[in-house]
Amino acid sequence: MDTKYIFVTGGVVSSLGKGIISASIGKLLQARGYKVTIQKFDPYINIDPGTLNPYEHGECYVTEDGFETDLDLGHYERFTGIHTTRNNSITTGRIYKTVIDRERRGDYLGKTIQVVPHITDEIKRQMLREGLDEGLDFVITEVGGTIGDIESAPFMEAIRQLRWQLGRDAVCVHLTYVPYLKAADELKTKPTQHSVKELQGMGIQPDILVLRTERHLSDAIRLKVASFCNVDLECVVQSEDMPSIYEVPVSMQKQGLDAAIMRKIGIPVGETPAMKPWQDFLDKQRNAIREVHVALVGKYDLQDAYKSIRESLNLAGIYNDVKVRIHFVNSQELTVENVATQLEGMAGIVICPGFGQRGIEGKIIAAEYARTHDVPTFGICLGMQMMVIEFARNVLGYKDANSAEMNPDTPHNVIDMMEEQKSITQMGGTMRLGAYECELVKDSRVYDAYGAKPRVSERHRHRYEFNNKYKEEYEQAGMKCVGINPAANLVEIVEIPDKRWYIGAQFHPEYSSTVLHPHPLFMSFIKACIKTTN
Repeated sequence: MDTKYIFVTGGVVSSLGKGIISASIGKLLQARGYKVTIQKFDPYINIDPGTLNPYEHGECYVTEDGFETDLDLGHYERFTGIHTTRNNSITTGRIYKTVIDRERRGDYLGKTIQVVPHITDEIKRQMLREGLDEGLDFVITEVGGTIGDIESAPFMEAIRQLRWQLGRDAVCVHLTYVPYLKAADELKTKPTQHSVKELQGMGIQPDILVLRTERHLSDAIRLKVASFCNVDLECVVQSEDMPSIYEVPVSMQKQGLDAAIMRKIGIPVGETPAMKPWQDFLDKQRNAIREVHVALVGKYDLQDAYKSIRESLNLAGIYNDVKVRIHFVNSQELTVENVATQLEGMAGIVICPGFGQRGIEGKIIAAEYARTHDVPTFGICLGMQMMVIEFARNVLGYKDANSAEMNPDTPHNVIDMMEEQKSITQMGGTMRLGAYECELVKDSRVYDAYGAKPRVSERHRHRYEFNNKYKEEYEQAGMKCVGINPAANLVEIVEIPDKRWYIGAQFHPEYSSTVLHPHPLFMSFIKACIKTTN
């Protein structure tokens, strides 16, 4: 069949969970045997979120082909298992840059360049994924922001045009909010009505409404919304608060969201798929009672800043039949005097990634405490580098050891920049990004964790590397370099074999962990944490 297009928009307020709904739709269509991709269009002018502070936009997710993207792509991959690329993350900045570059080359033959048609045509081209031979059945497009935002207007105009051009091959799913007013003891549908009216004013009639709510909506409320918004009753579904985001696809399936989409497009609905592997996962999640406490040592006291790490820990816990209770420990506030108190009772420690000077000494203190007290510890990217610096200072005896990122004049730059990085002047998109191969040393803990695979591929996002000049000293002192990039001979993984579980990875394993395939390093780490609590 021809490719079908689903547009997911949001109204009333932001942070309603468009990414989760988009990922859930993708999962449900996959369960019916369709080939699906999901893409995110963000209205900000940044080329990508790579240079944004996590407080601004949450974590920066990285695709296998080395593109820095919005964190919603992490949800897409975790739910569906698809591998997204740079073609799945588009910003206003990228759209305008493409159009301006073409204008400078003279591609428009002297025409006056305008938002309509030039910007909207480029948005449409990207939404249709023109030039990509993928054989897709469905393309789900989530548009960031909220209806009514001035920066979203070109995207809405592009969707309006595509709805007209594609006919039944395109469907609009609009996510809105139904608030509960405690004083009146009522759920209010007026914000949804206004949001749909705003969308209609842009020339778009939503086919399906997903009502985000903290309380169950009666059929009478759904009928009211359907009547006032010109939407079929069966196409008004509710997205209640769930114990877990992974319950959302099942809830949407029970309410017939996927069936409603197929009917709107004109595809026979058929039987509802069982989704047994997903149901098995949810059963394990519900049955996990025992708790394991893990400290997350980082500088961003914001849940979305380490979203993929948190989800990877939770997924690994579920598959090990435990609930992982994550305790954020602010590395800026961590000192030699309070580290024992801050990390007391933790079965494991994750030293988080990041950039810049702020909070690194606290991470080094956490690494020393974990190493000397034999607490299972997982250092990721900058976290791994802090483990390396701590070892140099307190085992190798280089008290002034540091990263060239933090102190360019350090005499013992155990973490340094590669030569090819030193000439780079731009910040955005210039690091070692995307998937690189890593050869594992046999009989190491990571070799066993990966199921005795000799070589793996993992995603990176960093500029500084382990300095091979010190490699022999580290190995002789007990910190082994057990993962090496074969192309550049760069150290990817370090571990201390005589500890319970003390491993640092230069890459980001959290980007590859999915609901049905949790990452082996997180699985191994949680197993070690469980053993410490026995």
